[in-house]
Amino acid sequence: MTFANEPILELRRAWVRDGLRDALTALDRELPLDVPVLVDGDARRAPSLDSTDPGRPDRVVARATVATARDVEAAIAAARRAQPDWAARGARERADVLVRAAALLRDRRPQLTALAVRECAKPWAEADADVCEAIDFLEYYARDAVALDQGEDLLQPPGERNAMTYRPRGIAAVIAPWNFPIAIACGMTAGALVTGNAALLKPAEQSPGCALELVRALHEAGVPPAVLALLPGEGDVGAALVRHPAVHLVAFTGSSAVGREILREAGTVRDEDLHLTHVVAEMGGKNCIIVDADADLDDAVPAIAYSAFGFAGQKCSACSRVLVHEGIADTLVERLGGLLGTLVVDQAERFGVDVPPVIEAASQERLERHVAAAAQAGATVRRGAAGPGGGWFVAPTLITGADPMSPVAREELFGPVVVVEAVPSVDAACDALDTLPVALTGGLFSRNPDVVRRVSARVPVGNLYVNRHITGAMVGRQPFGGNRLSGAGTKAGGPGYLRHFVESYVVCENTMRHGLVV
Repeated sequence: MTFANEPILELRRAWVRDGLRDALTALDRELPLDVPVLVDGDARRAPSLDSTDPGRPDRVVARATVATARDVEAAIAAARRAQPDWAARGARERADVLVRAAALLRDRRPQLTALAVRECAKPWAEADADVCEAIDFLEYYARDAVALDQGEDLLQPPGERNAMTYRPRGIAAVIAPWNFPIAIACGMTAGALVTGNAALLKPAEQSPGCALELVRALHEAGVPPAVLALLPGEGDVGAALVRHPAVHLVAFTGSSAVGREILREAGTVRDEDLHLTHVVAEMGGKNCIIVDADADLDDAVPAIAYSAFGFAGQKCSACSRVLVHEGIADTLVERLGGLLGTLVVDQAERFGVDVPPVIEAASQERLERHVAAAAQAGATVRRGAAGPGGGWFVAPTLITGADPMSPVAREELFGPVVVVEAVPSVDAACDALDTLPVALTGGLFSRNPDVVRRVSARVPVGNLYVNRHITGAMVGRQPFGGNRLSGAGTKAGGPGYLRHFVESYVVCENTMRHGLVV
C-alpha cells in the first residue's frame, strides 16, 4: 500500500474543537499521571520527578519514577535475551506491529493531543501535528522495513552468487526530546524496533507522560515487553545507556552540547569491546532565512513570523536569524515589528494562540538574558505582548543592529526571539550563513529562479525551504536532518533512514561446484 501522510485536524470546525476540549477536560481529571519504569513487563513505581504544565507550573501533569543503574542493567539484560527472537520474526511481522501501533495512536489522537498541550504547552494545531507525525513514522518505516528486507541487487556474473542483506545492530538506546514528545520519540523508537533491534527509551524529563502513552501503544500492538523498555529520568540515565558496553546504537535528538558529549562517549573504544557504538544524532541549528531584494514580503513576513514564533520558537528548525537585502531591510523590519503586536501570547489550550509559554523557568531565564545582553550591547529590541502571568512566557522579540558575531546572532536560542540583519546581497547572506558551524534548516525568499538555483547549490543546510516557512517537515515529503554540527544528515522520515539501525552483510558464493555431497 502506498504511504500517505495522516491528515491534520480541521480546527476551524466547531465539533473538532469541542472534541479536543472534552479530551483535555477528561485528561485534567486524571492528573497527575503515574509514569513508572517499565522493564520486561514489570512496572516499578517510586515517583520522584514531576513534569508540570509550562503555562501553569503549579499543575503537575505526570509523576515519574526515575530509572536507577539497576533498572538500566535489568532493561539491558532483558533486551539481550529477547532481541534475537524479535529479530527472527522477520520484517513483515514487525512492520505489522508498527501498523497496529499507528492505528492505536489514531484512535487515541484527541487524548494524545491534549496530553501534548498540557505537558509541553504545544498549541492544539502543533500538538495534533505531533501525533500525526508519529503515525506517519510508524506507517512509513513499516513499509520501508519490508523493502529493506529484500536486500540489494548486486551483479551476478556466471558461476557466482552475490547477496547483500541487512541485520539489526542489537540494542538501541533512544534519547528523545520534549519539544516533539510523541513524534520524535516514536520515530527513533520505531526505526530501531522495525529493523529488529531492542529499544530502551529514555524520554526527556519534561515529557514522561507522553512517552508512557507511546510505549503503551507499542506494547499493546505487539512489541514484546522485554524488547521495549521505558526508563524515565534526567541526563544521568541517558549517560548510563550511552556508555554501557552492551548498547550497540544510540539514537539521539537534542541540544548540540549533549549530542557532542554522546559522540565523544560513544567514540571511546575499550579493549574488551566487540563493536563500535553507532550514533544517529540530530542536534539543532541556527536557522537563517535569506530575503532577496525582489522577495514578496506579503509571503515572507508571515512565513518568518510563523517560523520564528510558532510554538514559541521551540523547534530545532525554527528561524532565529533573518539575512535580508539592505534595499528592503527597513521595510521588512517595519512590517515584522508591526506584526509583533498582533501575535496572541497565551496559554497553549487557547485556540488560535501564536506564542505559548516556553517549556520551563530555565528556558525563560536564558532567553531573557540573551535579549538583555543584546540590548546592553547596543542592539534595538522590539517586543510583543508579555503574555499572562503565572507561566513561563517570553514575549515575541525582534532584534536589529546586533553584532553578527554576538551570541544572539550565532547561537541556537530555542525561543521566540529573531535577529534581523541587513546584507548587501544574497551572496553576502550565503557567506554569513556559511560561517556557522551548524546547518540544519534554512529558507530563501526570491522570485528569481537563478538565485534559487545558486543558493540551493551553495548553502550547507540539510533542509532548505524556498518561498515558504521553514518548519513543519513532513514524513516522506521533506526527509529531515542536518549537516555539520547539526547532526549526521540522517534524514528522518525519508529513504535510507532505517539503514542507520542495521549492519550490511555480503555473501559471495562460487556456484561452479566440483562434485556433490553424498
